[in-house]
Amino acid sequence: SCAMEAPGAYRCVECHGEAAELYRDYQRGVLRISICKSCQKPVDKYIEYDPVIILINAILCKAQAYRHIIFNTKINIHGKLCIFCLLCEAYLRWLQLQDSSQNVDPDDLIRYAKEWDFYRMFGIASLEQTSFLLGIFITLWWMRPEMLKTKSDFILLLKALLLSSYGKLLLIPAVIWEHDYTPLCLAFIKVFVLISNSQAIRVTLNLNRMLPWLAIFIGLILENGVVCLFQKMGWDV
Repeated sequence: SCAMEAPGAYRCVECHGEAAELYRDYQRGVLRISICKSCQKPVDKYIEYDPVIILINAILCKAQAYRHIIFNTKINIHGKLCIFCLLCEAYLRWLQLQDSSQNVDPDDLIRYAKEWDFYRMFGIASLEQTSFLLGIFITLWWMRPEMLKTKSDFILLLKALLLSSYGKLLLIPAVIWEHDYTPLCLAFIKVFVLISNSQAIRVTLNLNRMLPWLAIFIGLILENGVVCLFQKMGWDV
């Protein structure tokens, strides 16, 4: 036997149907994957897969892999992942700001100002990310209020969005190699992250493709509005 979870604790990776358990343990090393009552397929085939295979499926934006990660695992790195990605993004912007500055004076005051430039870039990147997520939540809540009825619904979607932004980790090579990145590379990373965000929304709320992209579009408008505001204030972003 296996410890039973609350009804609907898990989701079938194929049809999004609720499931009470992923597998049944018959002891002595004998496990049997549970079968979904709705589609008659294994509830979660990925529990037998190697993490590398799961990661590859996630990179390919397969809905089944996203359901496995969001609903059937207890990954709790979304907060740390978000902070790490923001630090990488802030550092890239800070490097670009230093490249545009011709001042090479080693004076302590100059170094102190440059350090605060990095903190400023981190703050700006954080505000942009917040406005992007806010635009998504406002759109989804306005279009489909029944999908976001409780605090736990909002938290689950937020976790899914933060986890699906893992593509920003591709900024790490740009940080390491500093000047060996191009705007095209950064644009590719941005598009990949947006596609992942769209799939996360679609899987978490079980929607069609149109509404997630609409929410992301509104989020981008709000994010760019924040960028324009900072530019009007005379800040480099």
